[in-house]
Amino acid sequence: MSSSFDKFQKRRLISSYFSVVLSIFLVLFLLGLLGLFIINSNKLANDFKEKIAMTVFFENAAKDTTLVKFGKELKVAPYAKSMVYVTKEQAAKQHTDIIGEDFMTFLGENPLQNSYDIHLKADYVEKDSIAKIEAKLRENPMVSDIVYDKQLVNLVNDNIKKVSMWILIISGFLTFIAVLLINSSLRLSIHSNRFIIKTMQMVGATKAFIRKPFVTRSIKLGIMGAVLAILALIGVLLYVESKFPDLGILENKGLIGIVLLAVFGVGILITWLSTHFATQRFLNLRTDDLY
Repeated sequence: MSSSFDKFQKRRLISSYFSVVLSIFLVLFLLGLLGLFIINSNKLANDFKEKIAMTVFFENAAKDTTLVKFGKELKVAPYAKSMVYVTKEQAAKQHTDIIGEDFMTFLGENPLQNSYDIHLKADYVEKDSIAKIEAKLRENPMVSDIVYDKQLVNLVNDNIKKVSMWILIISGFLTFIAVLLINSSLRLSIHSNRFIIKTMQMVGATKAFIRKPFVTRSIKLGIMGAVLAILALIGVLLYVESKFPDLGILENKGLIGIVLLAVFGVGILITWLSTHFATQRFLNLRTDDLY
């Protein structure tokens, strides 16, 4: 009979530990995902900005030396990430491929112009910055026109600001929920041992001595949950990298390492604090209040 009861207690204890570890794992995993999203959201936003092209068209009278000189100036320009020179013949071929017929057969000539497609660095894809760049490029007398999607530039910047604000709000909210969930799980675990805590106190054990095994156990459970969360996060990173290699999600290894270390540290910190205050609460209760 005693053996059966011991087995029941052991299963109950294991079940309690498992639920705590699972709670810690899920919460830390979600926090880690949020952290990874935050560090990559800026990169994704910059990548999108840098795909917006500014096309500079040149007069037909522009000589090859003028075009080559302009290209060399772009290579050393601080605002240019990349640029592509498109001849009027290449532009005509691209248009023919798009519309499905050769428009020059009935026009008799190529009305298109030589141009440079410039992709700006993300920091310069702002309303004021891009306007200054446009004004500077127009100082070249051989530049006939400069075309880019001004509405898209404004829309992208406005939406990035809105998304960043909401990310901060959601991050704070989820962090608060995470602390509450882990704290609740550990408080329930400590609650089941409240009579043991009070018994130890009644026989003269100090508060520090009583707290130590509970804090140590909780920290171990926190480490287990954090390690599982880190492994799951690494798995997600590798999966996303294999499916979407163009995102370059593993390029920021330093920031990724900081997020993973933060997950590990939060797992230990929250479990330690929650257990400390939970045991302190039961230590300060009167025996009658335990019921």
